[in-house]
Amino acid sequence: MKTARQTTLREQVQLDGIGVHSGAAVSVTLHPAEAGTGIAFLRSDQDHLELPAVFRNVSSADLSTVIGHPERGGVATVEHLMAAFAGLGVDNCVVEVDGPEMPILDGSAGPFVAAIDQVGLATLPASRRAIKILKTVVVETDRGVVELHPHDRGMRMEVEIDFANPLVGRQVYGVDIDPTVFRRDIARARTFGFMQDVSKLWAANRALGASLENTIVVGDDRILNPEGLRFRDEFVRHKLLDAIGDLSLAGAPIIGRFRSYRGGHRMNVALLQTLFADPSAYEMVESVVRRERGHADLGVAMPAYGPDAN
Repeated sequence: MKTARQTTLREQVQLDGIGVHSGAAVSVTLHPAEAGTGIAFLRSDQDHLELPAVFRNVSSADLSTVIGHPERGGVATVEHLMAAFAGLGVDNCVVEVDGPEMPILDGSAGPFVAAIDQVGLATLPASRRAIKILKTVVVETDRGVVELHPHDRGMRMEVEIDFANPLVGRQVYGVDIDPTVFRRDIARARTFGFMQDVSKLWAANRALGASLENTIVVGDDRILNPEGLRFRDEFVRHKLLDAIGDLSLAGAPIIGRFRSYRGGHRMNVALLQTLFADPSAYEMVESVVRRERGHADLGVAMPAYGPDAN
């Protein structure tokens, strides 16, 4: 079988917007990068140090996932861009951003996908490595549970949410991730919030950039966005999108099955911490080409290396 190769962008591309929590204008440029770079963030308004997008560098995972400390060169709300990279099979990119938070754009990964598709992907002369799950890993709290299980091919995502608000309620969604599925069924699912929580967030200087243009706002008896939902179950699809972005902080594609019940950013990051704390739970492998309907090669396992969390 042919070994899958690493990818990067063919050329740089820029997006502009505002931060959902800061409300501040921000510009981000996605730069091609050499094989082995991985995904790294670079604050052009700070000291220009590259900060690898890996779970060890997560400083907060409450309302969003934060890499490093924003006041010292870190970047907040990285999960939608990270999901776009993972969903499309982008291995290497330097993300230059001129502020402490990524732009929220329309609240989904859709604009990032469109920008990446605009410039296309380039194949690099280096094999792609992946993380193959060997045994079940679980993180459980009093509110929910997230799990990783062995799975033969690629990445399987299964997410369940359960909210008291009847407009959201209980939703379940499962899918095998490939670029076509990600573009069509996941990327455009938007972030959401409840009107009753807005005043609390504003009092905490959060969600200052949130609006009906970038957030599904759920009232007591109706969705406040005039255009309605993009998918009947857009809420659970967005939670799945977030999980893809968080799990990409493993630093390489995961070959396994992810299950989540009432999970979130903090639990997703904790799951990666638990996984890499147990070298017997995974192995690093070389991916081999499995052509799907999308624009990138996906990986199936071909053992090549011993456990290595780097």
